[in-house]
Amino acid sequence: MIKVQDRFVTFIPPRDAKYLMGDFTNWDEKPLAINEPITLEFPRGAYIEYAFLDAHQQPVADLANPECPKNPWYDYHRAIILPHNRFQMPPRPKTFQGSVSKYAMTSRLFGEQRTYYVYEPASFPLTTIYVQDGEAFYQKLQFQQVAEALIKQEAIKPVRLVFIEPNNRESEYWFNERYEAFLLEEILPDVDRRYGKTGESGLWGASLGGLVSVWLAWRNPHIFSKVGSQSGCFTAHPEGNDEYHDPEWFTEQLASSDQRPLRFYVQTGQIEWLLAPNRRFAAMLADKGYPHCYQEQPSGHNWATWEQGLAPGLMYLFDREEGNMPSKQQ
Repeated sequence: MIKVQDRFVTFIPPRDAKYLMGDFTNWDEKPLAINEPITLEFPRGAYIEYAFLDAHQQPVADLANPECPKNPWYDYHRAIILPHNRFQMPPRPKTFQGSVSKYAMTSRLFGEQRTYYVYEPASFPLTTIYVQDGEAFYQKLQFQQVAEALIKQEAIKPVRLVFIEPNNRESEYWFNERYEAFLLEEILPDVDRRYGKTGESGLWGASLGGLVSVWLAWRNPHIFSKVGSQSGCFTAHPEGNDEYHDPEWFTEQLASSDQRPLRFYVQTGQIEWLLAPNRRFAAMLADKGYPHCYQEQPSGHNWATWEQGLAPGLMYLFDREEGNMPSKQQ
């Protein structure tokens, strides 16, 4: 059970519950012992996801709260929306006129089958955006619907979205040069062969997907010029394996390197362990003179946070330019 008063939430543990966890505890990284009601303060208008655990740290359902996250990590998670919350549904087109196709390929580099999806707008795209954790951005967040709505509103230039699905995201997204080669040598040529090459390319991802997107652009600025990073996991080290406690190695690499022709959209939640690392990353971008937009949401490391960043990120990175748009090529 929960009780809400403005920005304060009182968590009342159900029977058998011994721990409380959520984005505010890094989930099971630092669960709070709870033997009696506990009151926590959150940002104004926050969106919060949480769960209770028993003495063996197994889930205990909060049956008094029927509010489930829209895209939960687990079914037993519950959500709280505080007063003055300003989350909005991203735009959707009245009719969807683009196309989405699914492709399977056997990767020479990984020696296994890989899957990706391509959203192709009705007018020929000027940009191709390669999206990490592609199936979730395609199925859960409907990224292609948001992009099409903004294209129709003439808020952004026509963009192609390539949703790439990893097989082992932690390994592939952790400064993995084989994943880099897979993207550059297999995915990009295959997409260009099927659809035609666009004038520019960008990258997009959340958490480790945000980290690898920034890393790939930094290493390949002649190919990728724009990056959307949502809750980028900048607490990672090539020789480490702890995304909670590794040093912010990559931020230091960018800070000590020459500026490259890159543009960034950086978003994070105010209720997650990556808030401070993302603030430091954005400060580094400002110090280096990189064009960037940095935004925070009163929420955590979850799909609700990232859904709020889709339209602002697209509009900042891919705003419509003057000039004639080429017609779609068949």
